[in-house]
Amino acid sequence: MPNRADKGLFGSVDGWAVAIYLLLAAMGWVSIYSALYNEAHSSIFDLSQRYGMQLVWIGASLAAALVVLLMDGKFFHIWAYPAYWLLAAVLLAVALIGKEVNGARSWIMLGSVAVQPTELAKVATALALARFMSDRTAPLATLGGVVKVMCIIAVPMAVIVLQNDTGSALVYCSFLFMLYREAFRPWIYSLLALVVALFMGSFLLNETTLLVCVLLICFLTEAAASRQWRSRISFMAALGLAAMTIYFVGGSVVSRHIPFHVCLTAASLVAALALVVYALRRRIRSIFTSVLLFVGMLLYTNVIDYAFDHILQPHQQKRILDLLGIEADLRGWGYNVNQSKITIGSGGLFGKGFLGGTQTRYDFVPEQGTDFIFCTIGEERGFAGCLVVVSLFTALILRLMKMGERQREPFGRIYCYCVASILLAHLVINIGMTVGLMPVVGIPLPLFSYGGSSLIAFTILIFIAIKLDSNKREDLSL
Repeated sequence: MPNRADKGLFGSVDGWAVAIYLLLAAMGWVSIYSALYNEAHSSIFDLSQRYGMQLVWIGASLAAALVVLLMDGKFFHIWAYPAYWLLAAVLLAVALIGKEVNGARSWIMLGSVAVQPTELAKVATALALARFMSDRTAPLATLGGVVKVMCIIAVPMAVIVLQNDTGSALVYCSFLFMLYREAFRPWIYSLLALVVALFMGSFLLNETTLLVCVLLICFLTEAAASRQWRSRISFMAALGLAAMTIYFVGGSVVSRHIPFHVCLTAASLVAALALVVYALRRRIRSIFTSVLLFVGMLLYTNVIDYAFDHILQPHQQKRILDLLGIEADLRGWGYNVNQSKITIGSGGLFGKGFLGGTQTRYDFVPEQGTDFIFCTIGEERGFAGCLVVVSLFTALILRLMKMGERQREPFGRIYCYCVASILLAHLVINIGMTVGLMPVVGIPLPLFSYGGSSLIAFTILIFIAIKLDSNKREDLSL
């Protein structure tokens, strides 16, 4: 029986992945038409309107997909590094001389067309990661390998932060999902979860309660690692008692001139130093892990306070406070999310029907054709329509993961998981911000939000994976 690799170009590609892509792109086009419908220009093919231009971008994307499928699979391996450094240079140039849109300097003008290189940079970064990690045996087994992998991710991420495009930079954190598949150290993910928990705790808890929580985390971590629960209780109790004693005896005097959390942190650090001296005298080396973790968490929570007060812009501060439920301004910074939730909720189970949405028809939702396109789906198609869209994205992500697992060499596997990671991050962040579970950071819903840069970049991203899957029996290494 002939295998799929012998059936020619279109017989060897993953038909399911292509079908899901085409269906999502078509649904996105119709959603843009519903969100931006203009009675004076009712034709969906009207090129003077965004929904008409989206058809042009879909055509350009399909042409790009065809070009990708016609290329030799080794091309992506060979040009991974040049593409990465080229896009990094372009990103830096855009940060300096690019056009500013909605506060982010991430666009360049090519005639009358605005292009966002940030989207293509994700493709280049995925290829560079796949190239680097596939050219080495166990690249994550050494500290040097881990540092180099992190640098590949950090370079474009840092430049994008300079462009003031926090949302796009946040997507690069999704590569941690791929790294987990490639046997990245599991404890790092526990540490990241702790970082997020402390970030939220620094806003939701007072200083004393946060100190108690930090002590408990240190105690549980050290006790679980050493399995010496009783002895560790005394150490952590001594640390907490010493910190509170130093603060209330001596710190209360200077707290009139120094912020409370600074005094408490200083007292805790003095107590930690005393405990280190005690451990050295008794030759108890294992306690150093707890002390180091304790000091690190205290310093981190103070860095959060400083960054929030002195580094973040007022609108960023307000978004964080609104997300955590500390403050709300439904007519100010919280307006977008509030209108988004109202719109999605008004759709009910099956929605109001095609072009039947009142919230979107009367422009109650800002950016409803781009970042908040999911509101149109929720209002017109209801919960059932949202479930269909999320299910299709989930199927595409799972398909990409399956394509990665059936690769015979690591380059294709790593790249497929990078694509799945990027799609998952966009899906979670975009839908999360429309329903109030994530901060509003301004990233598109793949294949749905209006925009040529986003659509073409995601098309190239996905179809490179499909091409590599069609060549999975070939050795792509040099």
